[in-house]
Amino acid sequence: MSDLKLENRCPIDYALEVFGDRWTLIVLRDLMLSGKRHYRELMTSKEGIATNILASRLKKMEADGLVIRKHKPEDKRQVFYELTDKALDLVPVLLEISRWSVIYDKHTAAPPELMRRYQEEPQQLIADLQETARVRQT
Repeated sequence: MSDLKLENRCPIDYALEVFGDRWTLIVLRDLMLSGKRHYRELMTSKEGIATNILASRLKKMEADGLVIRKHKPEDKRQVFYELTDKALDLVPVLLEISRWSVIYDKHTAAPPELMRRYQEEPQQLIADLQETARVRQT
């Protein structure tokens, strides 16, 4: 890619390259909101992600700086994933996508209490969700 192209990169294009596919957003949702940390836990999502797709997305998310792959100290064979600050900065994006879905999808499963809080105190909810995700990882 030429320097000129990097200097004039569209911000939407960059965002879509990093998290613009269905599975990346679902994995982020599960890591952020459901407290899932292990591959086998991520496989249990109701959307039914295929094992090869999940493995591919996790590798890409690691390369893009959204997750860190770690080994459990007590058992180096067990791997878990931690969200980076770059990923946690996407909490408002996921909430806004959810808000949009509530408006346009009458069958959405967005938790009403979460959406109420997002409408009434968005900054506090964002901070709370980010902090909860950070605490789960420790």
